[in-house]
Amino acid sequence: MNKNKIIGIAVVAIVVIVGLVWYTERIGNTTEAVLADYKNATYTVEGETLTLVNGRAESTSAPGSASKTITQYFGNEATGDLNGDGLPDVAFILAQTTGGSGTFYYVVAALQSASGYQGTNAVLLGDRIAPQTTEIKNGQVIVNYADRNVGESFAVAPSRGVSKYLDVTGTVLAEAAPVSGLGERCGGNVATAPVCTTGYHCAPVAGSHLPFGDVGGTCVAN
Repeated sequence: MNKNKIIGIAVVAIVVIVGLVWYTERIGNTTEAVLADYKNATYTVEGETLTLVNGRAESTSAPGSASKTITQYFGNEATGDLNGDGLPDVAFILAQTTGGSGTFYYVVAALQSASGYQGTNAVLLGDRIAPQTTEIKNGQVIVNYADRNVGESFAVAPSRGVSKYLDVTGTVLAEAAPVSGLGERCGGNVATAPVCTTGYHCAPVAGSHLPFGDVGGTCVAN
């Protein structure tokens, strides 16, 4: 093999490698942009339609007021299918300030479709709470956070654990009873008794002599 042919092969190899690197970076950047699109979607907060730009929206608190209402992505996001279409949706927390001392926390969901993400309404969690974790389980959003006891001052650090369960119907996010899966607890004589997910029903625990209507049971297949 002569010298010119060796040089030619080397040049071709370099061009191919550079092209592969460029293509890989481009695909990676495109994927990142699509996944991050929920930070630029439109949500409804306290009846007001807000479109986030890089996770932030700003508006005037009141006509003629110098105060600004700032709504921004806080985090604690979770990914999972919330509407049964097989596509991974996103739930996360927004924080909003209106010019006063309060910081109001909301949970929202971004529903993925072929054309991008569609935002839901925001559900208030509380003022100056301490967000902990967010998860999507059994098609339901579960938000865990710490709040204050009734009557406690905002000077007191949040210490009461709260779990809020939410379902998506269409594009509406709303509180709901907890949903349990196979083998998980269900039923019972409580206001927020867990219900079984689709394809399962609540049955008494085998061998238990406790009243099923009072203590509930576990989810089993239909």
